[in-house]
Amino acid sequence: MVILAFDTATPAVTVAVHDGTRVLAGETAVGARRHGELLAPMIDRVLAAAGLGRTDLEAIAVGTGPGPYTGLRAGVVTARVLASALRLPADVIARAAAPAAAGREFIVATDARRKEVYWARYGPTGQRIGGPAVGPPDAIAPGDVASAGITASCPVAGEGPVLYPELAACPIPPRYPDAAQLAEIAAQRLAEHDQPGPPEPLYLRRPDAREPGPPKRVTPA
Repeated sequence: MVILAFDTATPAVTVAVHDGTRVLAGETAVGARRHGELLAPMIDRVLAAAGLGRTDLEAIAVGTGPGPYTGLRAGVVTARVLASALRLPADVIARAAAPAAAGREFIVATDARRKEVYWARYGPTGQRIGGPAVGPPDAIAPGDVASAGITASCPVAGEGPVLYPELAACPIPPRYPDAAQLAEIAAQRLAEHDQPGPPEPLYLRRPDAREPGPPKRVTPA
């Protein structure tokens, strides 16, 4: 089972190809607001590095966020164009962060812009137990037990601890998702015969763009 996996929910664009047993090739680049420009060439390079073409693909796995509208949509639309896709949310970072959490509950917090973060809470093995949600970083600061149910020693993965000091008490890697982890999750779910429907982006809030209202009168009534 040849799986192409990619994620554009953060400033990182990450692509990997998996043969159902192992990752064959992968590439990651950080380029905020360049997701559409970077993704297609990266897919071509990763497939070439694996000695494969698009006609060899049997499944597509795409990260569905949460994430900002423009970047996330670039990945989801590309997945829809290529083929039917598996729907896999932000648990990609959690899978990589669980070993660094060392048996503790942890938070994944990524940049939501507007001085906010997308966040979710995870158990020691990486299973999601709270969220995802969007809000100001002080609403999920490790000392705020009431809002997030976490303790002062709760580790935080993702870009949140890098951007906001209140989340940096116990930062853990990774900062960005890795398509290799996304591919591993997809391979496991396919092996379990779990095939969700078409991907739907998880925005958690409305995009900045708005439909214009009626024109304003510029002459006296």
